[in-house]
This record gives sequence, C-alpha cells and structure tokens, in this order.
Amino acid sequence: MTTIPQTMTAIDPTEAGGPDVLQPVERPVPTPGPGELLIKVASAGVNRPDLMQRAGKYPPPPGAPSIPGLEIAGEVVALGEGSDARLLGRPVMALVAGGGYAEYALAPAGQCIAVPPALSMVEAAALPETLFTVWSNLFERGHAAPGEMVLVHGGTSGIGTMAILLAKAFGLSIIVTAGSPEKCRRALEIGADHAIDYKNQDFVAEVKRIAPDGVHIVLDMVGGDYLPRNLACLAEEGRHVSIATQRGATVELPLGLVMRKRLTLTGSMLRARDIAFKTAIRDALVRTVWPLLAQGKLKPIIDATFPLRDAAQAHAHLENGDHVGKVVLTVA
Repeated sequence: MTTIPQTMTAIDPTEAGGPDVLQPVERPVPTPGPGELLIKVASAGVNRPDLMQRAGKYPPPPGAPSIPGLEIAGEVVALGEGSDARLLGRPVMALVAGGGYAEYALAPAGQCIAVPPALSMVEAAALPETLFTVWSNLFERGHAAPGEMVLVHGGTSGIGTMAILLAKAFGLSIIVTAGSPEKCRRALEIGADHAIDYKNQDFVAEVKRIAPDGVHIVLDMVGGDYLPRNLACLAEEGRHVSIATQRGATVELPLGLVMRKRLTLTGSMLRARDIAFKTAIRDALVRTVWPLLAQGKLKPIIDATFPLRDAAQAHAHLENGDHVGKVVLTVA
C-alpha cells in the first residue's frame, strides 16, 4: 500500500510573469472527491496553454487548481467515493483541468485511460491533451473521413505532430505548415505527406499546387489574418476548425466565399468543458486509438524532458519555438 504524505512539491506561481515564476513550493496533497482518482504523478506534459496561464492570459476555469498542467501519467494511489476499486495501483494517463505540475494530482475517473505496457510514463503523459484535442476537433467536429486531405498549421508542435500521427493511422492525407526547412523535413519524417515552410512560401499557393480542388479540412491554431487564407485553401463543402487564436480572435470573414463554397466554420475549447463531454471523448479514444497505443503502433513525438523543479527551463524551451513534438516534466 502506497503511503500518501500530507504535503507535496508542486509548481504553483502566486503571480503572473516569465518562466522564472515557476519555482518549486510545498502544497497540501489533494483529497479525491466523488468520482475522482488521486494519482502519484510520474510525468506531466507541458503545453502552450500552460505558458498562457503562467503569463496571466489564461486563468484556470472555476474549481480547477491554480497549479498548471493539463495532462499527467502516474499510479492511482487513492479513490474518491464511487470510483472503481480495481483502478487502485493501476498506471493511467489523464486529462486534467489543472494540477499536473505536482507530485500528486486529482483526475476525474472518466478522463483517465490505462497506460499500456508499450508506452513509457513520459510518452503517456505527452498524450492526453493532444489526443483529446485532435480527436474531438479533427474527427468529431471536422468529420474527417478516410481519403480526405487536411491542412494543419504548426505541424511540428505537439498538436501538429499528433495530427500527423492520427491522420496516417486513419487514412487521411495531411499537409502541414512549419517555420523552417528543418522543421518541414522533420514533419515529413514523422509522416506528413507535404510540408510548407510558411516563412518562405505562400501556403495558400502551395496548397493549391498540391491540391488544386482544395483540402477538405483545415485545423487551425493561428486565427487572425490566417482565417481568410485558410478558407481560400478549402474545397467545396470544406470544414474549418479553430482551436486557438495565436494571431488574434478578431477576423475578417469573406462571407461570399463561405456561401459560394458552402463552407462550415466551427471550433472548440476543451479545458472548460464538463466531465461528461471529456468522458465521451475518452470512451471514443479507448475504442479507436487505444488499440494502436497497446500495439506500439502510435507513440507521441517527444522533444525534451525536464525534472519538475526545472519547469521554468521547460517553459523557456517551449517558448523559443525550436521544439518538435512534446515537452514533458518528469516528477517521480
């Protein structure tokens, strides 16, 4: 039986700022409520929303911990009321609304997935945020189907690399954009069909060259002035799915093009959605993606790992934009 201490080391900044505000502190170990699991964290993924939260631009939703961290992997060490007793002692990966940068974290049981032996804890911690996001937006909101072509911006980011892996696993063709010839080369190695250096090439012209009739789906993390350019890349009946607004949330919308091509514009934000919604995504992933994970046929792209105490270095590394794939904190 695991002995659970009363306190733990966590990264819990009391003020917004640069990476230097991410210093180890002591916090109480949380107690699981109904339907929750207490997880002894082995690894925690680092994501761009964590950087935004640290900078004071993305506050946690009501009820979420102030400790950052949206995805974890570790061992279940305590159960809240109503939780399945068989989960105790099991290795799981979990999507959480916060709390991942710590030695212990809470997760709703419905947002946890068993870690198969084919994955390390670092790999498992790098999966939930990107898996839930790409699956729910590309396949559920975007209705991606085998044989279709998708354009994804940020092709070497955590989201981008996961989109490449899932596209190849489920019969899609994928075009990505990236910020250098080296990143384009890496995207092609990971499995992208085409990679466009957006700093030196007009991605709209390149997409039209590759797919003269347009792509079926655009998965966009950029927003702002990219939106009309994205719509120009879409085929008739195309779908545009927005998941972030790095270049701004205010856009100029060419309605004539939308009407003429009969386009669908949609988007979503995952963190604030309720447990029932996230559980439904988890269930879909267990049916569709977990078998690939269990067979070792799908693994996340890991760029770098840092000890929990070096969370500031992990954020600085992610912010400099040179990474390919995921950055992960090792906790245990």
